Amino acid sequence: MSRIPCSGALSRCPDRTGHAAYFSVVTELIILLIVIVTALAFDFTNGFHDTGNAMATSIATGALKPKVAVTLSAVLNLVGAFLSVEVAATVAKGIVDLDQFNLSNPGDSHQLLLVVFAGLIGAILWNLLTWLLGIPSSSSHALFGGLIGAAIASIGFGGVVWEGVLAKMILPALAAPVVAGLVAAIGTFAVYALTKTVADKDKNRYFRWGQIGSASLVSLAHGTNDAQKTMGVIFLALVATGHVGADADIPFWVKASCAFFIAFGTYLGGWRVIRTLGKGLVEIDSPQGMAAETSSAAIILTSSHFGMALSTTHVATGSIMGTGIGRTGASVRWSVASRMAVAWLITLPASALVGIVCWWIAHGIGAFSSDLLGVLVAFAILIALSVHMWLHSRKAPVDPNNVNEDWDDTTNGVAPAPKNGQKNTQKSTNIAQGHAPATTFEERS
Repeated sequence: MSRIPCSGALSRCPDRTGHAAYFSVVTELIILLIVIVTALAFDFTNGFHDTGNAMATSIATGALKPKVAVTLSAVLNLVGAFLSVEVAATVAKGIVDLDQFNLSNPGDSHQLLLVVFAGLIGAILWNLLTWLLGIPSSSSHALFGGLIGAAIASIGFGGVVWEGVLAKMILPALAAPVVAGLVAAIGTFAVYALTKTVADKDKNRYFRWGQIGSASLVSLAHGTNDAQKTMGVIFLALVATGHVGADADIPFWVKASCAFFIAFGTYLGGWRVIRTLGKGLVEIDSPQGMAAETSSAAIILTSSHFGMALSTTHVATGSIMGTGIGRTGASVRWSVASRMAVAWLITLPASALVGIVCWWIAHGIGAFSSDLLGVLVAFAILIALSVHMWLHSRKAPVDPNNVNEDWDDTTNGVAPAPKNGQKNTQKSTNIAQGHAPATTFEERS
């Protein structure tokens, strides 16, 4: 049987001949395609999960209509994704230790591809679960946790660059919400002190205009930080299959596709998380909203410049809480905040555990059957669980029509409480017919 010339992806399998080599390459390409699709699906969930980081306060104060807010945020996320690749480099080379994989060996290459795939599944499932519960947890930490868990399952604790995880992920995660909260609290106090002689109606009207600018800046900053993480993950997959070298630049098509999918997810709006941030944590007015957004944007842009894979969720939430502390007479719903804090603490280990389980499922089935079958089974599990959570969310929907309903302090649930025994679907119909409270700039002015 004649040998197939070794070139490109085939260069890692010089011992294989004929149909066997061809089948191996085709299988690898199919798995790579599934991994890239999964990565873009994570990027999509990152977009709608984190829309609230930029636009929740603007929607809550009526500075922007809900759909206008998410559209503006989507456009600026798209632009921001092209402005920096420092965070992408951190994700691509600062979590999984590529030196532990001999990429000229097909077995090691497949192992690295499975690490990326399993890590993405862990991140997506955690994103969807916290979205369903309306908890603004960190998409970034879900991704990092999934990759760390899958790397440990694959080659042990030596497969993780622990120095990079500590310096550019853990420490910034601990410091960011505290710093953001302090900056926002000081900013809020200063704003109200300087404008105490201005009538509240005029004050809110002017600051709503300022909120449009500050919220836009947060959206731009979000694109410079979060879209980069998916770029780094796809880059890892391409390195694993030999399509790019470990020291190569990130291809343009990777940047463009990641920018599009995070923007598309942002446009659809994660209304459950938007509601928690805008109405559930603090009852917020326009001066507070502008202070929170300005604080968030400054910290996110600074972290992106230094390549820190910061959680924009932690920053935005810390800023919003800071405005509640900085304004006299305002209050923070600490029961909601404590639930969020618990989610933050378990995000890394929970997504790591899912990553470990998914790696073992894909690897275990692949060991007894074929690598492709193992990946397909894990992918099918991801789809099934994702559909289940989406269907469950439709039982108590949150959408642009009811996202600004008053928060129910008795349940602290994300879905608005039914009025007079009506179902949420009936109440949404009433809102659409014109019975909603004033939520737009024009209505409140």
